[in-house]
Amino acid sequence: MKIKIRGELLDYLIQLAKDFYPNEFGGFLREKNGIFEEVLIIPKGYFGKESIYFDTWLLPHDENIKGTVHSHPGPSPRPSQVDKKFFSKFGGVHLIIAYPFEAWNIKAYNSDGLEVKIEIID
Repeated sequence: MKIKIRGELLDYLIQLAKDFYPNEFGGFLREKNGIFEEVLIIPKGYFGKESIYFDTWLLPHDENIKGTVHSHPGPSPRPSQVDKKFFSKFGGVHLIIAYPFEAWNIKAYNSDGLEVKIEIID
C-alpha cells in the first residue's frame, strides 16, 4: 500500500509540528482524487507534551477525510500503543511526524499500525 500526499501539504504539516513543539499537534487529512490535499485542525483540541485530544464530534461530516496526522516531540515516528488503538478506531491512513520534523522522519501507517509508503506529489 502507498499513500499520495501533496508536497505543499507535507511542508505545511512539518511547519505545524515545528510551531507546536515541544507539544504535539494533530489534525485530520482530507483526500481529493486519491491525493491528500488538506489538513483540518479541530477546534478546542488539547495539544500536550505527551498526548493530544480532540473531540471528533466537532469534525465536519466529510467523506473526504481519510486520515490523521500528529507529531511526536521525540525522535521516534513509531506509533505508541495509544496511537495504534486510535488508528484502529478511526481507520484510514495516519502520519506521524517526529522530531526534528524533517521529511525523512515522517512515517505513514494503516489502521492496523503497519507502515505504508509515502509518495510526494508536486
